[in-house]
Amino acid sequence: MTITAPDLWIRAWRDLDPRARDLPGMSLGSLPVTPRTQDVGRLWALGVRHAELDTAVDLSAGAPADQRGAVDRLCLVRDLTARAVSVDWDLRLSPRESAHQWKVLSHLHPPRTITGLEDAAEALHAWRTRHYLCKLVWRQGPGFIQIRDRRWGDLRRFTADEPQYRQSIALLDRGAHHADVPADVLEEFTAEHLVLRVGELAWWLPYRVSRWLQEAMAV
Repeated sequence: MTITAPDLWIRAWRDLDPRARDLPGMSLGSLPVTPRTQDVGRLWALGVRHAELDTAVDLSAGAPADQRGAVDRLCLVRDLTARAVSVDWDLRLSPRESAHQWKVLSHLHPPRTITGLEDAAEALHAWRTRHYLCKLVWRQGPGFIQIRDRRWGDLRRFTADEPQYRQSIALLDRGAHHADVPADVLEEFTAEHLVLRVGELAWWLPYRVSRWLQEAMAV
C-alpha cells in the first residue's frame, strides 16, 4: 500500500551558527525535498549545514496523507542528524503515546518545541542536554546487520544475520505499511523500540552513521 504526500521544502544555510546565518552567501534559500527519496547527500554537497523544516512533525495526525507527511519529515531529520546537520523543527506528539515517544526519538537532533506532552519543558531540556551523535545507529557488514542503542543510558547492541532483517529494514527505512513487513520481524523491532508506528505506517528509527565523534572502537 502506497500513501503519498506533497513535496517538502526546507530553508537552508551554510553554517549552523545563528550569528553567521545573516552573513552574505550563508543562506541557500528554500529547497525542495522529494518525499521518500530525500537526497541528504545532495543537500550536504550543496553546503547545507543547518536546515529548517517547512511545518511541524505531527504524530497525532489521523489522516493517512498527514501521517505520510510526518514520516517523510522524520526521515529528513534522521538523515540530516546522521550528517551532523542541525535542524530547526517542531514536534507534536500523540496524546496516547506522548510520555514514551520523545524518548524513542531522542537520538534525533532536538526539536525547537514539543507539544502534546504535560512535562514538555522538562523533556525538551533532557533531550537537548543529553543528545549526541551516534546515539542510535546501525551498520551493515558482510552478511550481518548491527544496531547500537544508547537512548536509555547504557549500550544495547543487536546483531542479526538472517536476510529477512536486512530486507525488512529496507522496507521500513522510509516508512512502510505495517502489513508489508514480516510480522515476526516487525514485532521484534517494535519490542526493542527500533520502529515507530505512525498510524498504519511503521518507520525505522536508527540511522546509518555518516560522521563519527570518536574512534570506531570507542563507539
